[in-house]
Amino acid sequence: MTESFRRSGEYENPYQGDQQQYASSPVNPEWPPPPAYRPAQQQPVPQPVEPVAVAAGGGFHGDGGNGGGTAVQATVPGEAAPGAGPAEKKRTRGPIALLAAVAIVAAAIGGGTAYAFQELTGNDTVATSSTTTNVVPSSKKGDVAAIAAAVSPSVVEVSATLSDGSSTGSGVIITSDGEIVTNNHVISGAQSIKVTTSNGKSYTAKVVGTDSKKDLALLKLEGASGLTVASLGNSSGVQVGDTVVAIGSPEGLSGTVTSGIVSALNRDVTVSTDESQGQGGGGGGRWPFSFGGQQFNGDTGSSTTTYKAIQTDASLNPGNSGGALIDAGGNIIGINSAMYSASSSSSSGSSDAGSIGLGFAIPINTVKADLAKLRSGSTS
Repeated sequence: MTESFRRSGEYENPYQGDQQQYASSPVNPEWPPPPAYRPAQQQPVPQPVEPVAVAAGGGFHGDGGNGGGTAVQATVPGEAAPGAGPAEKKRTRGPIALLAAVAIVAAAIGGGTAYAFQELTGNDTVATSSTTTNVVPSSKKGDVAAIAAAVSPSVVEVSATLSDGSSTGSGVIITSDGEIVTNNHVISGAQSIKVTTSNGKSYTAKVVGTDSKKDLALLKLEGASGLTVASLGNSSGVQVGDTVVAIGSPEGLSGTVTSGIVSALNRDVTVSTDESQGQGGGGGGRWPFSFGGQQFNGDTGSSTTTYKAIQTDASLNPGNSGGALIDAGGNIIGINSAMYSASSSSSSGSSDAGSIGLGFAIPINTVKADLAKLRSGSTS
């Protein structure tokens, strides 16, 4: 509207002393009155509306150019034209309201997506994600100390009492009320199971389901709540050379952290499905497995299964089974399941045993795909 006044030439330059150029203008240069028409009505309209505008006190705000409707409506002197002020305010708030509505819809879509993913995985948290999140700050990505501090509370020690001894392994918390993923061979044949969290609190655990063909088991802690849940990442994006961290309880030393890289992918690792080959059995407590046609850590027996594994040079030792293999962002990308030990004889001294940088982990996508089956109580 200001622009339309300047084109009229009525009061742009009265204070510059050039009165001559306005000699033909009937307007007092001291203080020009407002024009006797609504600026928005410069466009052709069916009926002239200037008399109505003058009678109404010459308001400056138009109603959008609807001259036909305005011409037949009388206004009270001193009052703004109907719809003038409110209409302008509505127009001002319109874009803001639209943006707010868009934001609300976007938030609803985001929440719905997270909820849908939880329903598909059966998880009661949003920690499980197909997108790789940063559990540790971006500035700390790849920092082993930061990863260990963030993820250690989500890794537990699993102690199983067997008929012929005991078995020690690790597990990963996947729900705040105490669902634990571990290896089947850690709890195979167990008469009772105790789980200890990183803060030293112990729980009795029950087996919910097992899948010996994938060497996976799901436990449920009794009376647990408010546990720190691990973020399950996306193992399909793992590449050879990626930095990884392993957390577990080797030899009962809970919360042990080691680091390395992914040294190979899709390794065909063969493990036993026989309960008698549990971790407390052959190989001096080291879980036997077969790779490349060779037996490691003892005889796997006649009942075996083979799965595709992530190979890592992060140090794994007896007791790491069922623990977490973690990426640089703090997401779980695998469940540690097998390691090669230099000594395969139960009579050898402990100094001869230990990791030589050849460990294997079950990809986390395999675990997520198996959760529904495990939660259903399957014991295959």
